[in-house]
Amino acid sequence: MEPDALESAQLLVRRAGRALARHGLLHAYGHCSMRLDADHFLVCASQPPGTIGFGVPGTVVPLAGDFPADLLGEVRIHREIYRRRPDIGGVVRAMPPKAMSLSTLRRTPRVLHGMGSYFHPGTPLWDDVQLLRSDAQAEALVAQMGAAPAIVMRGNGVVVAGPSLPDAVVLTWYLEDAARIELDCAAAGGQPAELTADEATRRATRAGRIFERMWDHLSHGDPEV
Repeated sequence: MEPDALESAQLLVRRAGRALARHGLLHAYGHCSMRLDADHFLVCASQPPGTIGFGVPGTVVPLAGDFPADLLGEVRIHREIYRRRPDIGGVVRAMPPKAMSLSTLRRTPRVLHGMGSYFHPGTPLWDDVQLLRSDAQAEALVAQMGAAPAIVMRGNGVVVAGPSLPDAVVLTWYLEDAARIELDCAAAGGQPAELTADEATRRATRAGRIFERMWDHLSHGDPEV
């Protein structure tokens, strides 16, 4: 990759990490990455993403070979997603609070509103609270995730994947909003209407800069831009 292109990727990863932190989607724990080419991805620096300062580089990680010893263990999840899913360009490992609360009930957000439609027919649950720090665990989680845009980990946050890193950030926000709707409806004692397959398919559009506008909102105010 050309140096200018790599620096642009580094800046995008820093912006994404800070946006996720600024909007409460992760905290001390969490990370994000983007695919660089068929054989490498770039993951943010191994520190709380909200604390990543100007020019702090992430790490370029090869998809082949042994896992680098100096990386956070759960970056294995990113590597396995990029290995299995050539359509994926960005991955977020986050700790959104509403999705976390819902997961302790062994539930994931149902498809109840427009922004939830991108997760139809539903988001799988990884029913294990342990940290994923082995290749075997990462392989099992990504196998269960399948072609879904996200998987919720019981009591342990979420993993979200998209065609680009900005898309993955936006989908993380959408998933958390879907969990908020779910918990609000439960608190109200109501029985919300789930979107039908036809409603969800028609609503899950990318026309009209839907994703781009949300990315602009989430990344607005970044000090490095």
